[in-house]
Amino acid sequence: MERTSYKEYLRRCFQLAQLGAGYVAPNPMVGAVLVHDDTIIGEGYHQHYGEAHAEVHCINNALKSHPELVSQSTLYVSLEPCSHFGKTPPCADLIIKHQIPKVVIGCRDSFVAVNGRGVEKLRNAGIEVVEHILEQEAIALNKRFFTFHQRKRPYIILKWAQTKNNIIGSNSNERMLITSTITNRLVHQWRTEEAAIMVGAKTAVKDDPLLDNRNGQGKAPVKIVVSASGAVPESLKLFQSGAPAIVFNAQKNKEAERHRFIKITAVHFLEAMLDELHQLQLQSVLVEGGAQLLQSFIDAGLWDEARVITNTTMIAPGGVRAPELRNHTLLQTDLLVKDEIAFYKNNHNHFIGSDG
Repeated sequence: MERTSYKEYLRRCFQLAQLGAGYVAPNPMVGAVLVHDDTIIGEGYHQHYGEAHAEVHCINNALKSHPELVSQSTLYVSLEPCSHFGKTPPCADLIIKHQIPKVVIGCRDSFVAVNGRGVEKLRNAGIEVVEHILEQEAIALNKRFFTFHQRKRPYIILKWAQTKNNIIGSNSNERMLITSTITNRLVHQWRTEEAAIMVGAKTAVKDDPLLDNRNGQGKAPVKIVVSASGAVPESLKLFQSGAPAIVFNAQKNKEAERHRFIKITAVHFLEAMLDELHQLQLQSVLVEGGAQLLQSFIDAGLWDEARVITNTTMIAPGGVRAPELRNHTLLQTDLLVKDEIAFYKNNHNHFIGSDG
C-alpha cells in the first residue's frame, strides 16, 4: 500500500478525533478507522473521558457489519494504542485479541505509561506497526496533551479583541463592545474546547462577566481569576452559576461551595500558578484578559497560541492599549463580517516530539 493511502486514512482519523474536542481531556483526542481492501469497514473516536477509546468504538463498529473481515484488515489510529489499564482496558490487548495484522499510527503517546509500550506490545504479538506517517500533524492535533505532559503545564491560548487602532478597552468603567455577535458566538465555542478560561481581577470586577459558554455547544470550562490581593467580590456573576471557579492570589486559601481561593506566594507567580493547574489536571487555558495579564504571559514566554480579533472598522479615541506579541509567527487570518481573526504561535515553544 502506498504512503499516500496511509495519509488519506490517517487524515480521516484526525477528522474523527476532533469530534471529541472539549469532552475527552485530560485524555488525548483519538480517531481510528479499520480498512479492508481499500474500504473502510469501521470507524470510531474517543467520545468522553473515562469511556471507551477510539479503537474500541472502531472495532465494535466493524464487528456489527463485517465481523469476518476484522482479522484481515489494517487499523489506522491517530495516536499509539494504550498498553496499560487506566479508566479502560488496554487497546493494544483488544487489537491483539481480534488478530488485526497491521496497525498504522500517526504518532506515539507522550504519556509515560504508554510511550512506545503500545507499539512494542503489538510488535511482540507479531503485528506489523507502521509509524511516522503525518507525525507532526498527529502531534499538532493533540498539542494540548503533548504540552501538558512534556512541559508540565497547560497549553496556553491568549485571546483578545481590539479596535483598528489597537485599543482593547476603555479607561473608564464603561465596557467597550468591540466584536460582533457572530464573533462572540465563535469565542463561546472556543471556550468549550478548553479546560479553563482565565481573566484578571480588573476584568472580572469591571465587566462582571459570566465566563460561560452559553452560546456554544460543549462542556463549560473552569473559571479562573488572577488577583494578587485576593480582593475579588464573591457576589460576581462568575461565582453564581456554571462551572467551578478558582481565584489565584497571594493572600488566602478559602473553600466555598462553587469556588475556592488558592494562595500562591512564590516569586514567579505565573509559573507557580501553571504548576498548580497542572496538578489539577487542567490541560489547557484560554486567557481572555485584561491587557496586563495577557502581557505578563507574553513577557514570560508562557504562551503557545494567540488569537487576536480586530474590528476592522472601529477606531477608539483612546483607552487601554492592546498587548504586544513577541517572538511570534502568524499562522492564518480569517474574516468574520467586519472582524479579522489572526492566529499566531510562539516561536520558542516547539514540541519535543512524540517519542521524547
